[in-house]
Amino acid sequence: MTSSATTPTTDTVTALMRDISGVGTDLHRGGYSRPVFSDAETELRSWFIEQAGRRGLDVTTDNNGIIWAWWDTATGVRTDAVVTGSHLDSVPGGGEYDGPLGVASALAAVDILKARGTRPRRPLAIAVFPEEEGSRFGVACLGSRLITGALDPDKARNLKDADGNSYAEVAAANGQDPRFIGADHTTLQQLGMFVELHVEQGRGLSDLGQPVAIGSSILGHGRWKLSVHGQGNHAGTTLMKDRKDPMIAAAKIMIGIRDTARNYKEARATVGRLQPVPGGTNVIASRVDMWIDVRHPRDEVTAALVESIHLNAQVMAAEENCTVTFGTESLSPTVHFDTGLRDQLQTLLPNAPVLDTGAGHDAGVLAGHIPTAMLFVRNPTGISHSPEELVDDADAEAGARALADVLSGLLGEARVIG
Repeated sequence: MTSSATTPTTDTVTALMRDISGVGTDLHRGGYSRPVFSDAETELRSWFIEQAGRRGLDVTTDNNGIIWAWWDTATGVRTDAVVTGSHLDSVPGGGEYDGPLGVASALAAVDILKARGTRPRRPLAIAVFPEEEGSRFGVACLGSRLITGALDPDKARNLKDADGNSYAEVAAANGQDPRFIGADHTTLQQLGMFVELHVEQGRGLSDLGQPVAIGSSILGHGRWKLSVHGQGNHAGTTLMKDRKDPMIAAAKIMIGIRDTARNYKEARATVGRLQPVPGGTNVIASRVDMWIDVRHPRDEVTAALVESIHLNAQVMAAEENCTVTFGTESLSPTVHFDTGLRDQLQTLLPNAPVLDTGAGHDAGVLAGHIPTAMLFVRNPTGISHSPEELVDDADAEAGARALADVLSGLLGEARVIG
């Protein structure tokens, strides 16, 4: 295990974020595109490993591609650990802070604790989870789902990206042995709790005038794939009355999804991706695939909304002489974070409001196995998954200090005097 007796490192969150600000910039979409196993995401993983090493943390990468950076106690025994961290991948054309802010803040929090002369009485780990966004292989929080056993390893190995490459193939090409992915109870048993810091993905804090909030829950959400099947044909020779055009049916279905969601208070339903097959300008598509994201605080409402979407889609497709297939890609029930841990955070951060979130996170997946909590840092724009996502420098530093205070309280720290 690496000794923590290294040259002291003290970086601000702002400086750490500046280090990686040029990695994965997307000149076409704007913002950042950092899908898992891309050059950009791999560079960020190397950056984190280097930064963790500078702080004397012992870095390992497990069979599921999760990076662990350990600050051990004097005994070197890794049990009942306090864990923080987040992810480094992004959605296509995403913002600068979604994921990396939590990682940079964890590194800065370690600097703050070491500057205070902290010697933790229980081990601390920073975790970096891969494929949190699901932007390459379609399953969000893939790393945390694998380690907890929430995702079948065979299903994961056979996931395909947009170019038809399987997860197993891409993982192997990046030095990970896909034969060994899956539930890792040994590592989970080392973990006592997980606190994830993340940019807020709404306007709650901005409206309240506070820089940091404590998370209460994550709205239930899932992803579904709906395919409309029609008859591929020539755009110039096929009369309008003879067409079985799945693109027209898909357009109707998308409008129907919006209208259906409006009937359910607090519901969100989004078609974020649409793919006609074969996709030629002068070709009537034979099939149109669309991916739907649905969220609601109550799981039974999510289920009812999804069922309505499916039934309405069948009717609309039939109107165009088309058919529909429908399937679940991922589903996460509403998660209420551990109340005991949340109470501890409220004691440590008495001025922080408590907010829920409509965005999914690795903390939500881990919540079924260990106590988890979240901290949110103010986003003055309220916009996320977009280049307009923003965190002011002062708020970023306030978030790191809040995380350090939380970790200090949870670690049962001892301080070096004199």
